[in-house]
Amino acid sequence: MGKYVILSRLTDEGAITLKEHPDRVKEVNEELEKMGVKVLEQYLVLGNYDFVNIVEAESDVVVAKAMTELASRGTVRTITMPAVPVDEFIEQLKKG
Repeated sequence: MGKYVILSRLTDEGAITLKEHPDRVKEVNEELEKMGVKVLEQYLVLGNYDFVNIVEAESDVVVAKAMTELASRGTVRTITMPAVPVDEFIEQLKKG
């Protein structure tokens, strides 16, 4: 299972939906789980993005498919980055 960092920004429509239905955030997390993407951590942030999520999935394709589904709804835009645990990275460096 790979880990990914997802930065998300609400669209105007997404902000309205969230204001009217605050629990929608948790509902989307449940939908993601059904798509094979488990939300490990989730933060509301201030600045250029609205949320930072740390997720886990079987493959890049699974995450890409889930993010395409979310984007198709018109309520959120995302940037997804694979995340490599530092200890794994160090171990690979030591192997040469």
